[in-house]
Amino acid sequence: MTERVVLAYSGGLDTSVAIGWIAEETGAEVIAVAVDVGQGGEDLDVIRKRALACGAVEAEVADAKDEFAEEYCLPAIKANALYMDRYPLVSALSRPTIVKHLVAAAHKHGAGIVAHGCTGKGNDQVRFEAGIQALGPDLKCIAPVRDYAMTRDKAIAFCEEKGLPIATTKKSPYSIDQNVFGRAVETGFLEDIWNAPIEDVYEYTQNPALPREPDEVVVTFKAGVPVAIDGRPVSVLQAIQQLNDRAGAQGIGRIDMVEDRLVGIKSREVYEAPGAIALITAHQELENVTVERELARYKRQVEQRWGELVYDGLWFSPLKRALDGFINEANQHVSGDIRMTLHGGRAVVTGRKSEESLYDFNLATYDSGDTFDQSKAQGFIDIFALSSKIAAKRDLA
Repeated sequence: MTERVVLAYSGGLDTSVAIGWIAEETGAEVIAVAVDVGQGGEDLDVIRKRALACGAVEAEVADAKDEFAEEYCLPAIKANALYMDRYPLVSALSRPTIVKHLVAAAHKHGAGIVAHGCTGKGNDQVRFEAGIQALGPDLKCIAPVRDYAMTRDKAIAFCEEKGLPIATTKKSPYSIDQNVFGRAVETGFLEDIWNAPIEDVYEYTQNPALPREPDEVVVTFKAGVPVAIDGRPVSVLQAIQQLNDRAGAQGIGRIDMVEDRLVGIKSREVYEAPGAIALITAHQELENVTVERELARYKRQVEQRWGELVYDGLWFSPLKRALDGFINEANQHVSGDIRMTLHGGRAVVTGRKSEESLYDFNLATYDSGDTFDQSKAQGFIDIFALSSKIAAKRDLA
């Protein structure tokens, strides 16, 4: 029986060439799988037909935008997930979404191998293969660019030799990955970390330095889920899309950072994630209003570890799954409205309202009506500081 390979297919040069390349190198039949996570670009049916024209025996396409938003982006919002306190896991979130469809296709078509187009020095190879091993431990993985040294020059030559229906002349100076949650840009002149990004790097955001009127928005959450924008009900996908437009128009969500890759190197990345940054900003502030202090303190530790696990490609790991349970429990009372002003590259919270609020005006006020019993403070301080006081007497003796 002929071996079958399921290929993560984007419709671009590298994965189009990989169809024939894999067939020649392995003698296997190739099934192409394209997953729409809101990256834009060509119609899915166009991509499907191109895969078949390039030699795939089967081609599947999946509109996974809602799935991606609800099952992958939403947990990241609930976790306030920012790798190294800045990166909202744009690419890291899309990989397990794609992996789920690849493994399902492999089992459906009786394929024993899953292929992807990643290089050998990035994070994505790990995210794909760790995810595939978790969902399909019976499957093998191959990466033509990494395993067979499929350089771009070789890919273009193969494309022209075989007469594949894909353009080979236009090449962006950048490596770009994008989805509805954001956009990642690297390589080219950005590899010199002294070089500042130029405006043509950006697509999801406008220049925040240009004068424009501020935009006020109210985001409503229920148990950590964004459910309305300015009082109008939205799905999670719609919330991200609407804030991509509105926050992006104000230049919000631009991130230029040197980050620690899983493979041990530092890389310079430029990100745009206007909707993600606006939603996480609003969600964090609503948690400040509704989550009890000790739970909030501990959750911040969990958030960092959760973000590291996802960045490292361990979305389907037992620890990530267990932390999901904690994060969902911590979000049970995160309901209410957050008002923000979007302007000048920043989303600034200006108002908070929640029926689940732990903020007690009468305890917080310094005016008449204050119900906080200040007479108890001295005794509290004496006991709270007692162990430090005893140690100080010893150490200063």
